[in-house]
Amino acid sequence: MALWIAISVLIFVVVWGVFAYNRLIASRNRIANAHGQIDVQLRRRYDLIPNLVETARKYMQHERETLEAVTLARARAISANDALRAQPASAAAAGALAHAEGVLGLGLGRLLALTESYPELKADETLRDLREELTSTENRVAFTRQAFNDEVLAYNDSVQSFPSLIVAKFFSFEGAGMLKSTENAEQRDTVRISL
Repeated sequence: MALWIAISVLIFVVVWGVFAYNRLIASRNRIANAHGQIDVQLRRRYDLIPNLVETARKYMQHERETLEAVTLARARAISANDALRAQPASAAAAGALAHAEGVLGLGLGRLLALTESYPELKADETLRDLREELTSTENRVAFTRQAFNDEVLAYNDSVQSFPSLIVAKFFSFEGAGMLKSTENAEQRDTVRISL
């Protein structure tokens, strides 16, 4: 009788372990899917930036540093996004992307603020269209970032709560990092896109 009880307990533990492992895998895959949605919007944003810089460059001959800073920040953000795509549950990669996006946001904010100083640029229809598209894309990025963070929260809850914590530790599941929109209040206040 004791043998049957021991076997039953062992079977229960194994079945529970399999279900817990599968839930963790599914949750990690949902994080990757959520990052895929962010990736689509960020790629769209990254594609708009060169057009915005080129349009501004025609009028802003004396603002070369700002234009180059935006271009460099875009390249770094693309690299950070690629790193997160390779490891969507990596807290370090999420932090690096959040930092790179913050720097890019600051650069875009400066660029768009400078466009206000150039009446002919401000009146340029291409720039207006690009700004509208960028604003729309920023809203989509914020929405997909929230969905990503929701998936990360669910995953982290599974990794850190008992009893699935046991399976997570055994199979080396680590907590994932959330994406923050910006790193500090200065960056939140700086990035304003208005028409």
